[in-house]
Amino acid sequence: MPVNVTPRGPMPLLSLFRRSIASLLIFPFVVSAAAAGVFNPDTFTLKNGMRVVVVENHRVPVVTHMVWYTVGAADEGPGESGIAHFLEHLMFKGTMKRGPGEFSAIVARNGGQENAFTSSDYTAYFQTIAVDRLELVMEMEADRMTNLVITDKEVEPERMVVLEERRSRVDNNPGAVLGEHINGALYMNHPYRNPVIGWEHDIRGLDIKRILAFYKRWYAPNNAILVVAGDITAAKLKPLAEKYYGAIPAQPPVVRNRAQEPPQKAARRVVLRDKRVRQPSWRRTFIAPTLQWGDKADVYPLEVLSDILGGGASSRLYRRLVVEGKKAVSAGAYYSSDDRGPGRFVFRASPRGAVTMAELEKAVEAEIADVVRNGVTADEVRRAQQRMTAEAVYARDSLRAGARALGSALAAGMTIEDVEAWPDRIARVTPAQIQAAAKALFDTNRSVTGLLLPAKGS
Repeated sequence: MPVNVTPRGPMPLLSLFRRSIASLLIFPFVVSAAAAGVFNPDTFTLKNGMRVVVVENHRVPVVTHMVWYTVGAADEGPGESGIAHFLEHLMFKGTMKRGPGEFSAIVARNGGQENAFTSSDYTAYFQTIAVDRLELVMEMEADRMTNLVITDKEVEPERMVVLEERRSRVDNNPGAVLGEHINGALYMNHPYRNPVIGWEHDIRGLDIKRILAFYKRWYAPNNAILVVAGDITAAKLKPLAEKYYGAIPAQPPVVRNRAQEPPQKAARRVVLRDKRVRQPSWRRTFIAPTLQWGDKADVYPLEVLSDILGGGASSRLYRRLVVEGKKAVSAGAYYSSDDRGPGRFVFRASPRGAVTMAELEKAVEAEIADVVRNGVTADEVRRAQQRMTAEAVYARDSLRAGARALGSALAAGMTIEDVEAWPDRIARVTPAQIQAAAKALFDTNRSVTGLLLPAKGS
């Protein structure tokens, strides 16, 4: 079944834009192109409240059709961890009109591809198919928005599938187990502390009544966003959207009432020893602002900083710790700026040879202190901006990038403007802003340090 779990929170815009680039455009041209917008979508709203976004790309007669529901793992109730992802699996079962598996079989027979994914902030379903088959998948997707039929015959086997997915992706992966414990320590109260796939005991306890209640509460046109990208125009899509999705009545609005994260005042440390570990690793995760949480002024400077520190083999951390210092076999940094709630700025490294974890930690801390004390150079900022804005421009070539970027942003509570203006806002970041953001963020009392080590004696 074509289902999967995405990482906690939306995919950062840079990750959606990032792709293999043979050569970079010169910086003045990139800024000029970025200022005109990235995907330049058309939008409209159906009478029942469903938002529709159209991204034209007429290179080939193909479209990507996506329905995004503004519900994810962070919207689950007590004892419901994993229910959003479990429901995602069950959406591929039958409806009043079609039997189990028939949806997928029809897409395949018509030469299409499909998938679905769940994060903390949204659940999405998509098909990529020839444009003359678009109406077919719209009819089927609209059908399962309200007419899902599930029984114990479907639920129990799928529960075993989800549990096996958890075992293979998490329980059998020491790094993933450590990640769950880091999230549990990082978020003291916010629901991001729970894994998207759910805790095993909750997955085992979910019953049909609870799953269907979740479905009926959240799956409605006024709680969904339709994004279609490819060989289509808004004028051609609108009558189809009105015919299939517009005919579905709106449901009472649902408030995404999530627990708030209190101020953090103490550093935390998580250590996992496991006999399966062959290469130790070190992480430090800081709770960080996003476009919807904390100091928004620091978000774009931190995005540029994450590229400077961890953007590949030319980044500061890789160059200084792997190439020059010979203390690590890998090193990098990552920043999630697009979460609906508090985000993360993560440093990671793995020691080389006889280098101890204490020595590696000291080396990474020295790099963090250097950024806080001395900032970054204008040349580093220019190069990062050039890479990042160029990747946004090149993302226009992708059939799916626009649908993914715009859909995830809207489903997480952001706006089209946040996506379209991203390159221009990145291009305006200054070294002084980056240093100020680093000083505000890198307080060890707002972080969790994680160590993944071999079991003693192994």
